[in-house]
Amino acid sequence: MKLKRNLRIPSFVALLAATLIFAANASGMHHKKPKADIVDTAVAAGDFNTLVAAVQAAGLVDTLKGEGPYTVFAPTDEAFAKLPEGTLEMLLMPENKDKLVAILTYHVVPGKVQAVDVVELTSATTVNGANVAIRVEESVVFVNDSRVVATDIEASNGVIHVIDTVLLPN
Repeated sequence: MKLKRNLRIPSFVALLAATLIFAANASGMHHKKPKADIVDTAVAAGDFNTLVAAVQAAGLVDTLKGEGPYTVFAPTDEAFAKLPEGTLEMLLMPENKDKLVAILTYHVVPGKVQAVDVVELTSATTVNGANVAIRVEESVVFVNDSRVVATDIEASNGVIHVIDTVLLPN
């Protein structure tokens, strides 16, 4: 009798595992590629409201919803709050759109660069044509003087790395 019970447990486990695999496949969990693009991923995260507002004001939504792939060094709302008082408001004015576009495109690198690849770089050319410096200090990655605080947030058209300070081109 004891032997039969031991045989049933693995059968139950196998049946349970098969059921879970089937359920995961049926619900789409087996897809590795995220369905949300960079903009929708940033909106869903909830920490990038200022960035999303700036992207909208700059007219870059369609670009960042495009095919890509892109690597975005995304400043959080807290990073934008570090800017000198009045800076963000000034940048969001229609007459400063070109300046805003230059700043935002300075946060985007063409192609998909995962964290494991970023740490091997010393610089990267951004969409606006200027380079950002990349360095690693005691296992912390910096883009210019901004600390990378989260990495490899997957989007359907690229990847987001979260930074703690807004990057400003020279």
